[in-house]
Formats: sequence, structure tokens, C-alpha cells
Amino acid sequence: MIYQEDITNLQSDIKEKIGQKIIVKGSLGRSRSFEKEATIEKAYPNIFVVKYEENERNVSYQYKDVLTRTVEVDVFDGQSYSPLIPPMVKIPKKVKASLE
Repeated sequence: MIYQEDITNLQSDIKEKIGQKIIVKGSLGRSRSFEKEATIEKAYPNIFVVKYEENERNVSYQYKDVLTRTVEVDVFDGQSYSPLIPPMVKIPKKVKASLE
């Protein structure tokens, strides 16, 4: 479940990174995916806008797309790319059952 606090935190993270290079990864359906370099252009209350480098095209995404991992965003920190949202850690069923 996505909480408003999660969206607000992501929104502020993205606002801090306006102008930074990113890699956007997502699915196009039927086992097709994409991975493109872009720059974060603007952040609004419900969406953020990126500009793809290869064709100078602006595309907007919703914050919930990132939180639900429909779209993955890796941010360039000057040396390497790191995920904006850390990867999910799956707890093995045996461990999970013993925790309850």
C-alpha cells in the first residue's frame, strides 16, 4: 500500500534532484522493456517531468509509478548510478513464518 507520506518523501527527493541525469527503466508490455538516459526537468504535485537525451522528448511520470516499481529510476551521483527507491528485499517464507 502506498501512503501519502511515501509520495511526499519521493516528491521532495525528486525536487532535490532536478537537473540531474537519470536512467529510466520500464516495461512496454509483452516482454519488451526500455532503458533510457534522461534529465529530471520539473517536479509538480502529482507528476515529474524528464527529458530523454536521445530525442529531446519530455515525458511525465507519476510518483506512484516509481513507488509501485512500474518505472525504475536510477540517479547519477557524479560517479555511478544508484536507485532512487532501494530494491525490495524479499524475506524467505521460512524466516517470515518464524517472525510471526
